[in-house]
Amino acid sequence: MTQPHIVWLRRDLRLADQPAFHAAAALGPVIPVYVLDDETPRHRRMGAASRWWLHHSLEALALELEAAGSRLILRRGKAAEVLATLAQETGAAAIHALRHVEPWWRMAEKELAKALDLRLYDGLYLMPPGSLRTGGGTPYKIFTPFKNALIDAIGEVDVLPAPRLSAPESWPASDKLDDWALLPTTPDWAGGFREAWTPGSAAAHARMEEFKDILAPYRQDRELPSIDGTSRLSPHLHFGEVSPRQLWHAIAGMGGQGPGFFKAELIWRDYAANLVLQFPDYGARSYREGYDEGLWRDPENDQAAAADLAAWQQGRTGYPIVDAGMRQLWHTGWMHNRVRMIAASFLVKHLLIDWRQGEQWFWDTLVDADYPSNATNWQWVSGTGVDSNMFVRIMAPLSQSEKFDAGAYIRQWVPELGKLSDPYVHDPESFRCRPRDYPAPVIGHKEGRERALAAYKAMKG
Repeated sequence: MTQPHIVWLRRDLRLADQPAFHAAAALGPVIPVYVLDDETPRHRRMGAASRWWLHHSLEALALELEAAGSRLILRRGKAAEVLATLAQETGAAAIHALRHVEPWWRMAEKELAKALDLRLYDGLYLMPPGSLRTGGGTPYKIFTPFKNALIDAIGEVDVLPAPRLSAPESWPASDKLDDWALLPTTPDWAGGFREAWTPGSAAAHARMEEFKDILAPYRQDRELPSIDGTSRLSPHLHFGEVSPRQLWHAIAGMGGQGPGFFKAELIWRDYAANLVLQFPDYGARSYREGYDEGLWRDPENDQAAAADLAAWQQGRTGYPIVDAGMRQLWHTGWMHNRVRMIAASFLVKHLLIDWRQGEQWFWDTLVDADYPSNATNWQWVSGTGVDSNMFVRIMAPLSQSEKFDAGAYIRQWVPELGKLSDPYVHDPESFRCRPRDYPAPVIGHKEGRERALAAYKAMKG
């Protein structure tokens, strides 16, 4: 009897261009397994929006495996312990998995490797995290030289087809997906998610083909919230339904500036993983020292700060572009990238609330909540990161809204302002046309800017 090989799945829910599947399939029967592990991540338990996506992504993968003559095994518990038990049950020769950079997964990989033959492969990023080094042999900390090094190193990208899988003589027991209760029920808040998204590898590739049709003007269109100018591939990438190398390969040879700018965003994703590999607690600790001493207002001990945080979370700040973004996030589990920057800057600088409050909110509400990218983006906006925007560079949300033509976007997500035309919809308070059912600004722009600069100056001593 040929010993089976286990493929341990996490954020790599696909068959094509999945090196762990290929390696296992070449050696014998394959047992694909996903372990729902809420113990190893501890404070990084998957957020509610991501759990919704996970349910549907696992459903799609199970169907894909069934069509390939295989099946998906589901188990729940601490991953290292569950996999060790499963290997003993099945007599598995080895466990194959894609290497992850999140600190909790690195810990689980080390624990599992002590007891079993764990074989790790690279496949989540364009290049293996940690493989790019400066001339001095150290990891890159600054994005631009990292980007240039990756472009020089990557060469022509090939992708793996889906492997042919053989089944073991007998299948181990599996949990039922519905028993995991990943979907919201009381209340069912995911109606907007169902309207906006179709998880799964097939849907990811369909979206990739749609995106190629609008890629040429991507440099300009990605900045405009009111049009479909972004890739909307981030949740598919996060859950590994499509690989970054598949995307890189798909747009190879396409002309214009659009492909280059999209490639830069894929490289930023690699860069974020590179930072978390160097600084595992990057999602919980400011890289720059001193920023946590006296700069932030504390919502736990300051009622005004708590009210401001709640207004931001609920999209009730009185700043239309910020509120539209936060409501889009709540309704669909996603927010336009330009608006993410505006909303994040507003929380950190206008409201002087710690970037970690925003990072945690995004972690729970985003379907593309990715630890390296989320941490890197928030630290960039807050000015606390390795390579980041300066704190004293404060976005003006009202002028940003008009600059990037967000009127239709605001009218869609803030119905109280639905009857206002441009330019009034961007700043109804200043034009004295704010509807009664829309809140006044929680703080004036000039007042917020001056408060932030004064707090920064005081922090600097």
